[in-house]
Amino acid sequence: MFTAPLHCSNKQLIKNFKLKRGCRKETWLPSLSTVVSVDYRLAPEYPLPIAYEDSWATLKWVASHSSGQESETWLKEFVDFNKVFLAGDSAGANIAHNMAMLAGDPTTGLSMKIHGVVLVHPFFWGSEAIGSETTDIHKKGFVDRIWPLVSPSAPSNDEPLINPLRDGGPSFSSLGCTRVLVCVAGKDILRDRGWLYYDRLSKCGWTGVVEIIETEGEDHVFHLDNPTCRKSYDFIERLADFFNRDRARLL
Repeated sequence: MFTAPLHCSNKQLIKNFKLKRGCRKETWLPSLSTVVSVDYRLAPEYPLPIAYEDSWATLKWVASHSSGQESETWLKEFVDFNKVFLAGDSAGANIAHNMAMLAGDPTTGLSMKIHGVVLVHPFFWGSEAIGSETTDIHKKGFVDRIWPLVSPSAPSNDEPLINPLRDGGPSFSSLGCTRVLVCVAGKDILRDRGWLYYDRLSKCGWTGVVEIIETEGEDHVFHLDNPTCRKSYDFIERLADFFNRDRARLL
């Protein structure tokens, strides 16, 4: 599960996120899953693509236990390696998507299948405004500055990692999983790109099943800002249903 945000642009934001992250154990309990949370190195001290490299290294480490030969007993005994999910919110969802694309590339040699992916309020962006981005100039201006800050070596907002939806981008048909759940929030400026992702995946020839849910009246990662509200509980139940539908284990 990929959870920490790329958009922590200073230490206070990172500190605030770590405080929020304390709710995650409670958040994922309804899925009755084994969870690996990737504590990848954060920008700006560690600029991208380090977070992607750390996440891929972790995924390969987990996969190395699928043969039963490695040392982590809790992975060998409690994980069903035929039912592995990748999940994340915000930038973590971006990473989960990109890890699934790598997993679908046979040349990467990942020794484990990814069953499903959950993208919660995914952080995708682009230089050309769409949807509500055209009217909310303040929010757009803020988000426009995030990627160049955390990825100084490849600062364009149309880089494939941040804008997989751009024209001429990699085909989603090779996405390395069979189920995807996309989650968007009605007031989130990233909402329209989540819907575009859902639409693109639905029509690209990928052979899996994609679903989308929208929480009306809420903003970006509202379930972390207010984890005890009714909508947060309902949202987590929807996620748990997705994971438990065929008694899957979560990565």
